Amino acid sequence: MEREHNPLQEFAIGVDVGGTKIHAGIVGRHGEVFRSVGVPTLAGEEEVLSRIVAAIEKLQAEAAASGEHYPLAGIGIGTAGQVDRSDGSIRYASDLLPGYTGVPLKRLVEERFGLPVRVDNDVNVLVLTEKTIGAAQGAEHMLCLALGTGVGGAVLAEGKLLHGAWGGAGELGHMSVDFHGLPCVCGGIGCLEQYASGTGIAKRMQTRLQALGMEAGSTVDSREVFTRWQAGDSEAAAVMDETFAALGAALSSLIHTFNPEVVVIGGGVAEAGESFFTRVREETSRRCMASFMENVQIVPAHQGNWSGMIGAALQLWEPMQNSAEAGEG
Repeated sequence: MEREHNPLQEFAIGVDVGGTKIHAGIVGRHGEVFRSVGVPTLAGEEEVLSRIVAAIEKLQAEAAASGEHYPLAGIGIGTAGQVDRSDGSIRYASDLLPGYTGVPLKRLVEERFGLPVRVDNDVNVLVLTEKTIGAAQGAEHMLCLALGTGVGGAVLAEGKLLHGAWGGAGELGHMSVDFHGLPCVCGGIGCLEQYASGTGIAKRMQTRLQALGMEAGSTVDSREVFTRWQAGDSEAAAVMDETFAALGAALSSLIHTFNPEVVVIGGGVAEAGESFFTRVREETSRRCMASFMENVQIVPAHQGNWSGMIGAALQLWEPMQNSAEAGEG
């Protein structure tokens, strides 16, 4: 049975579940963070659910010890993996979170804490942060890309997040930008993730170096590729040229499809700086019809480890979230 929450309450717990760390915090309805904690996910060592519970319990214990009182609207969770919105369960999670697939997350957390719980994909909740306190304030039409270990995405259209039939809409990292391209872990060919994720950038650089007989035994990460690119290294430049071409192809197609006002790009790859965004804008403009590209902003995401946690909590005050779930049986 769906738990009712009080939308007049000014606080909620937000939980950001990643492969390495879980952040939990007490968040105000306008994105203010009043208290936060972090715990390691310990993926593969402990159940993800137990670590989520541990983070919430730690947060509550610290708040109680301080004597502070926060009347809660509920708990919002933004998590890696695919979320089935019909019941807030984890439809699928990769090996980065072993044993997480199939967990009825919403039900179990509600039972444990006696509060209403909202669950969504981690990039979807980032959209809520961006439109509340970030780069997309006031926007009704937005694309969000998170370029990290993989590539995640989300779409805001007419002020509402697109969720699709069961919650899987916005898997933008798995749109193909080259049908003769690299195989992807999802089973597809030429997915954006292979070219624009930190993992994909590092892997392609390593392949180039090995083919040249250079640094065959070393490991190059994406940050080193960025450093080499900005220093004028020709091999890093070739890898990054592929990355920018892939992002330009993907974004131009997405802009033609969704006609957004703003494109927000976050994640570790996007921290490469303004030179990165300059090239992304150039490559997108080259491929996009001028009428669609006019007035579209391509901007960095709101920075900080709290962004996912804040967006997770903001679900509790989202009209489209609440109205969608009000009709559930």
